Amino acid sequence: MDVKHRKLCRRYDIAGDAHFLTYSCFHRLPLFSKDRTRTWMLRAFQLGREKNQYDLWSFVIMPEHVHAVLLPHPGVKISEILTMLKQSVSKRALIWLKNNHPEFLVRLEDRQPNGKRSYRFWQRGGGYDRNLRSLSDIYEKILYVHGNPVRRGLTIVPEDWSWSSCLAWQTGKDFPIAIDRDSLPPLMPNERRYG
Repeated sequence: MDVKHRKLCRRYDIAGDAHFLTYSCFHRLPLFSKDRTRTWMLRAFQLGREKNQYDLWSFVIMPEHVHAVLLPHPGVKISEILTMLKQSVSKRALIWLKNNHPEFLVRLEDRQPNGKRSYRFWQRGGGYDRNLRSLSDIYEKILYVHGNPVRRGLTIVPEDWSWSSCLAWQTGKDFPIAIDRDSLPPLMPNERRYG
């Protein structure tokens, strides 16, 4: 990784800042094209909430990447959250592949310059992490996250994509998993609203 790329991946753990996260599958492979893998990602999101790491405000699971908007709890570093989310999914995926489709593992092989080989589910690096400091930025990113499947042509309207928090926002029901909408302050009347 070159110096320029490392600077782009810097994380800023500033208390009270929400984060917009994006992390991609190895070589942008569509590893989230199966319900099985997407369900593992949902479980990872739930695990982070159960461990009291963050408030989850929005997410979308796309075929080859994931977006999330969340608020780390005090004392929790964003790198800890990403490690938990990513390791949970990659461990399950690699075990499943070894047991069910070992021939696919060659597509996940990562060779280091020193000759060392490993299997990767996620793209190298930490992904994209942007601190969100205003309510309008947070709501804008929630809209962006939910609009991803529409922009990609996977669905006509955001709430039809089952692998996001859009329907939970639209209906108030926690489907496909619980989100922490109650911890997100509402926008003031003169600010842009969700929806």
